[in-house]
Amino acid sequence: MFTVRQMRYFEALATTLHFRKAAETVHVSQPALSAQIAEMEDLAGAPLFERTQRSVIITELGQILRPRIQAILLDIQALEDITAINKGLLSTRMRLGIIPTIAPYIVPLLIPLLRDKYPQFRLELREAMTARLLEDLNNGELDAVVAALPIEDDRLAHTPLFNDRFLIATASNDTDILDGPMTQDRVALDRLLLLEEGHCLRDQALEFCTKPHQRQLVKYGATSMTTLLQMVSHGMGLTLIPEIAVRAEASHMKMRIIPFEGEQPSREIGMLWRRQSLRRADFMALSQCIAQTVAQLKVTDQELQALSQTP
Repeated sequence: MFTVRQMRYFEALATTLHFRKAAETVHVSQPALSAQIAEMEDLAGAPLFERTQRSVIITELGQILRPRIQAILLDIQALEDITAINKGLLSTRMRLGIIPTIAPYIVPLLIPLLRDKYPQFRLELREAMTARLLEDLNNGELDAVVAALPIEDDRLAHTPLFNDRFLIATASNDTDILDGPMTQDRVALDRLLLLEEGHCLRDQALEFCTKPHQRQLVKYGATSMTTLLQMVSHGMGLTLIPEIAVRAEASHMKMRIIPFEGEQPSREIGMLWRRQSLRRADFMALSQCIAQTVAQLKVTDQELQALSQTP
């Protein structure tokens, strides 16, 4: 019958519907994945996927098999969880998904900390947008996800990690922005630059800065926070920047970082995992390490005052 490896390759391809992306997901070459899928189809006696030059479509047989394969993979994951518990706290592999507006800032500090505290721990990271990470989590492709809350899904448990406040980033020579602090009403919507559709940070910025009928004013969507801030530093507009990104991005770009007045807008970041997972102790230990990492990224009032001044 099908091997565990084949079932994992099948689920990766059924999720991505793209051979190259599926191979990247399971960390093998595309020919290796294709060979295993072909062997599965030989065993099944019929195609599981329809292949064209432009697309991959799961067949009716593939659709019938997929829920059963997913259930088997989740059972296998439960067995791995039991083994991990018996080996001790953070002593085995964990597959962690992180959204792109968090990963570049915490990972460089988190990895050395984990190596020091838990030398046997093997952390496998996947960076993607929230919807994709949650799908992979529920399918058993990931063990936990770090993303912005709230997320309504009865299949998942979560713990809060930290609050990440928003600040305004603008070019260092921008004359349209007065000295801080900023207010919500002073955000120039026609100059507001945001991440592309699908990033939760875009939705959070729109929620805070605009009314529903104003959202058509926001035209541009960048693919990454770094791209967005490069545009800002060249005077093309302004944007909201999460506090955890300030030190890394402001150190090599000509920008001013201006706080909001009064109650600070922010996003709540949490860790999520499947409710049936037995690794809660591991997730809580990793959460503590992430919180320790984030504490190093907080911007002091003195730093913020310096960053808000015109050069």
